[in-house]
Amino acid sequence: MSDLPLWATLPATVLLVAGGLFALTGALGLLRLPDFFSRMHGPSMGNTIGCGCVLIASMLTASAVTGRLAIHEPLITLFIVVSSPVTSMLLMRAARYRDRARNAVRPGRAPESTDD
Repeated sequence: MSDLPLWATLPATVLLVAGGLFALTGALGLLRLPDFFSRMHGPSMGNTIGCGCVLIASMLTASAVTGRLAIHEPLITLFIVVSSPVTSMLLMRAARYRDRARNAVRPGRAPESTDD
């Protein structure tokens, strides 16, 4: 294993710690928030940013080790940053559709009041 230069070690360390803190914040949001829609917000934002920080740190260290710009890490970062919020949005839409279908007026049943 080769020693990493200081210009890559310091930012990578800061990015790894920040990525871990963002992921921890997202996990705590998942545990502490009251309903499904609130629970989706914390992890989707925190884990996307946390994963981006970890991948940028990986890009810095891979570039320092190989001596050239590592291309695969920015592509992975781009795909995760784009796909994670989209996945969360689709999950929330599915849950919203399920709640609307559950609260729909059915024959022989009084409608439930909703505060939308």
